[in-house]
Amino acid sequence: MNRTTGRYEMSSVAGETVAAFVPHSLPPAEPPLALDESLFELNRKAERCLARLELAQDMVPSLEWFIYGFVRKEAVISSQIEGTQASLVDLLTFEATERAGESLKADVEEVCNYLDALKHARGELRDKRGLPLSIRLVKDTHNRLMRGVRGANKEPGEVRRCQNWIGGTRPGNAVYVPPPAPALAELLGALEKYIYTDDTLPPLVRTGLIHAQFEAIHPFLDGNGRVGRLLITLLLEHWNLLSQPLLYLSLFFKRHRAEYYRKLNSIRTEGDWEGWIEYFLEGVAVIAEEAADVARDLFELISNDRSRLLEHTGSTVMALRIFELLPVKPILTVANVVEELNTTKPTAMKGISLLVDADILSEMTGKKRDQTFGYSDYLERLRIGTDIE
Repeated sequence: MNRTTGRYEMSSVAGETVAAFVPHSLPPAEPPLALDESLFELNRKAERCLARLELAQDMVPSLEWFIYGFVRKEAVISSQIEGTQASLVDLLTFEATERAGESLKADVEEVCNYLDALKHARGELRDKRGLPLSIRLVKDTHNRLMRGVRGANKEPGEVRRCQNWIGGTRPGNAVYVPPPAPALAELLGALEKYIYTDDTLPPLVRTGLIHAQFEAIHPFLDGNGRVGRLLITLLLEHWNLLSQPLLYLSLFFKRHRAEYYRKLNSIRTEGDWEGWIEYFLEGVAVIAEEAADVARDLFELISNDRSRLLEHTGSTVMALRIFELLPVKPILTVANVVEELNTTKPTAMKGISLLVDADILSEMTGKKRDQTFGYSDYLERLRIGTDIE
């Protein structure tokens, strides 16, 4: 593909002079993005898969538990791509007990920040008086993402004022050098403008373009990857492709991490926007289809286990009430039940014991005191792809 996607400017960092890449504004031009029939068909397939995932939320009795698990899965995997070692079970255990191993505490806090950042951004977009999808909102979201965790000393919420680089041991042998700081205001302004510009390209394709462009700009000193992936979630809602954050696309990027970076780099080195879009659309289709299947499986599991519990000898109202908590608290403690259901400790313990006896809950710590219980079959299905490899 004979296309130039940007220019190089000389920039100084850490005592070295490097060639920093300044991407051209979207959409791709000279020549324009070439969506042949195979890419159009892949886009239609991805849209159909998203529609199926959207439909799946109408099948479940509680949208809350549907969103709860999938949002946390995305938060965990997106953070793992940046080096955190916390798994989904680590996060859910921390939420239930407010305890984490010393080696994982900081990582779990990073994932919690991701959840808070996404909640804040979606809240702003849904509030008539809130911020629109904009660079200002991205900066606010970044501030929440980095607050009090690794990278908190790297100007959270502020566009960088110095040159950065990616990969390599020093700027001179870096894998990629993003645009110089003085170019960022214009680049980010153009990116925001593109979101609201009429374009004949399909919204899903535009989402892929914007994610790649944000990664190329790399406007913050830290946290760019997570913000860029979070931006995908916001754009899917902005263009009405999904009404809820149900697509954990980071799982595809994690599975094919080398290809993810190679495709992004090929935009700069080879002008290959089409290759990136093909990869992106394939990821959306694959993960949307998997997520819809997971939603179906979880719904069937909950329905079958509810029926088993109703038929179980000695089943009580309290045991059923605890069971209904499990999709949004698949890991819990006696104290959780006491607080959530406004009951006594003996009653909570009795209800949990019945669920253990029914092979729905299992004790996770092996301790006699301060026990934690998990909805094992539910967790086994939801956690796929979130364990540390």
